[in-house]
Amino acid sequence: MSASVSSTPTAAPALPIAELGFAAGRGYLSACTAGLPTAATTDAVHAFVDGWASGRLDARALGVQARRCRDLFAGIAGVATDRVALGSQVSQLVSVVATSVPDGAEVLCAAGDFASLAHPLEQLARRGVRVRYAPVHRLAEEVSPDTALVAFSLVQSASGEIADAEAIAAAAARGGARTLVDLTQSLGWLPVGAASFDFTVCHAYKWLCAPRGAAFLTVREELDDELVPIAAGWCSADDVWASCYAGHTPLAEGAGRFDVSPAWPAIGGTEAALRGVAALDPHAVHAHDLGLANAAREVLGLPAGDSAIVTWADPDGRELAALTAHGIVASGRAGNARISFHLWNTADDVELLARALGR
Repeated sequence: MSASVSSTPTAAPALPIAELGFAAGRGYLSACTAGLPTAATTDAVHAFVDGWASGRLDARALGVQARRCRDLFAGIAGVATDRVALGSQVSQLVSVVATSVPDGAEVLCAAGDFASLAHPLEQLARRGVRVRYAPVHRLAEEVSPDTALVAFSLVQSASGEIADAEAIAAAAARGGARTLVDLTQSLGWLPVGAASFDFTVCHAYKWLCAPRGAAFLTVREELDDELVPIAAGWCSADDVWASCYAGHTPLAEGAGRFDVSPAWPAIGGTEAALRGVAALDPHAVHAHDLGLANAAREVLGLPAGDSAIVTWADPDGRELAALTAHGIVASGRAGNARISFHLWNTADDVELLARALGR
């Protein structure tokens, strides 16, 4: 397990971009904000709406699709299917993991990390839990004997910085702490999965190109009983149709006990998106995305990096405005301009970036 993937990847097979059928793409440099749907995902979302509108909504069929989403995500993340729970947003899943933190313990988080990861943990203050922040590059050395949980995004949203996950996990293990890793900004382009961490969370609407509304939790084997399924409902059982009503509400044997009822409009599109991602060579995706990101860094006068997310100082938003004026979809975060490269992007996007900034 290591997030230290080479910043100069070797040649990999070309991606079947044309076959994926992205309706948009040129100038869209914002996978870190939201991914784009393939033709199959778009068709699946339309099929749900058409079926719903015509009175043909089938809840049982949607449950089968949700199980297939679990299977596909497990394959992409490199874990067994029974280690995956299906939710709808990261903060809800983090709140489940938060139940494992003992009263009065410490949680170590990355400074400036995304709120959906950190904010639920801050709510533990009423149980005497202290959340301490450190720069992501110092997390491994900041683990203390009081640390019960180390929580961090593998790739930081605001900067694109990749955490040294191997060192952090090793330090946590030495100190008896658990790891909670947010894969939302990494899974889909960075070939590092969930198997080496105690808990991971991931929303699929960014680099996995799914509709918003499908998020996943992974729980390491034998850790299920450390967590309380605080959002347990009728979908938290192995046989959901026999667990609809109070009086017979058993929990699933595996991580499915942490499931919540899926967001039906997102399920078909999520299955199509995950099926498309699962069919790709992850190392080819990494090579494609990182190659374009480093070409953009060269345009920007930045050194080569190891992230598909590229940021640079733009405190007044002037450069972001220039990108927007030239038809580029980008974003601004924490005083930086932020762009990213994924499946639909080509060298044409780097040329468009150069023209937009006069470089």
